[in-house]
Amino acid sequence: MNDSPYIPHPIDLSDIELPDGLKQLVELLARNVHETWAQNRLNEGWTYGPERNDTLKHHPCLVSYDELSEIEKDYDRNTAVATLKTIIKLGWTIEK
Repeated sequence: MNDSPYIPHPIDLSDIELPDGLKQLVELLARNVHETWAQNRLNEGWTYGPERNDTLKHHPCLVSYDELSEIEKDYDRNTAVATLKTIIKLGWTIEK
């Protein structure tokens, strides 16, 4: 193992602006990000709990996407936006 601290180097996406037409796709991807995360947690034995408890494997976000707070939804939206921007930055196109 390396003794140096890990320093992330994500692709610089500051020059990429998503077209307005992708806003619906962002929301669909954000919803799926949450669904995938939740399914993985459930598969690992986690259940809903009003407060996160790693020992008991309880998590307050094990609810449907619609029940999440806007702050939690924004976390998933940010992941979706970064994914779409990365696709565009790498030269791919997105079309329906």
